[in-house]
Amino acid sequence: METVITYTRLLAGLLFILLMLMLSAPILLLLLPFRRLRILIGNLVGKQIGRLCLWLARAEVPSEAPGLAGKHFPAIFISNHTSILDIFLGIWIAPYGTCGIAKKQVVWYPFFGLIYLLAGHLRIDRSHHGRAVEALAGMAQLMRRERLGVWLWPEGTRAKDGRLQPFKKGFAHLALATRLPVVPVVIAGAHRGWVKNEIRFTRSQLDVKVLEPIDTREWTLENLEAHVAEVHALIAAALPPDQRPLEQVAEGAA
Repeated sequence: METVITYTRLLAGLLFILLMLMLSAPILLLLLPFRRLRILIGNLVGKQIGRLCLWLARAEVPSEAPGLAGKHFPAIFISNHTSILDIFLGIWIAPYGTCGIAKKQVVWYPFFGLIYLLAGHLRIDRSHHGRAVEALAGMAQLMRRERLGVWLWPEGTRAKDGRLQPFKKGFAHLALATRLPVVPVVIAGAHRGWVKNEIRFTRSQLDVKVLEPIDTREWTLENLEAHVAEVHALIAAALPPDQRPLEQVAEGAA
């Protein structure tokens, strides 16, 4: 019975995303020359999808969560990543004018990928470093020109056990290019609600914290790895012990 309920909820979510695609695609196609407008419409659509899909997945989110990030816009929002629920939460609470950055394979996500593509969000090829760097450089120019923010998951992939993984440096390069503040968004509990590589929803309580902005105006390329490590440590410290990196847990117990 639980399997039937899960797949019914999954189907309902897919049908809703299809509906949002049908409603938004004609508008997004008409606005192809106007990327900022497409991103704004994508934000609106994403907020509806994120809120409903979290409900369908039986994830409970603090009532204040949707308004936590907006006061820091524009910024480079970064979040830990353990579940597809993180994506739905991100597109719900991201401020208007925030562009997403995801792996190029996102386009194959049923219906959602096409909305993502039409809305003008950025896809990067993680298997090709040169192309990824070029895409981020173009994104930085767009952010400066259109006063956009960006939301990304610097781990690059989901951690099945919920523990924080090492960060890739793309967000730090964006900070160097735009001098926007980095705003860490810490999500706890998502890995228990929708486990990686499984189709099973478990009722879950997500804890969401938006940490204070990190000023990047004095960041330097020479100290980039130290800056990345600093941000990683801040997010790790804000996570519950069962989601911190194992080495940090061991150090705390020593």
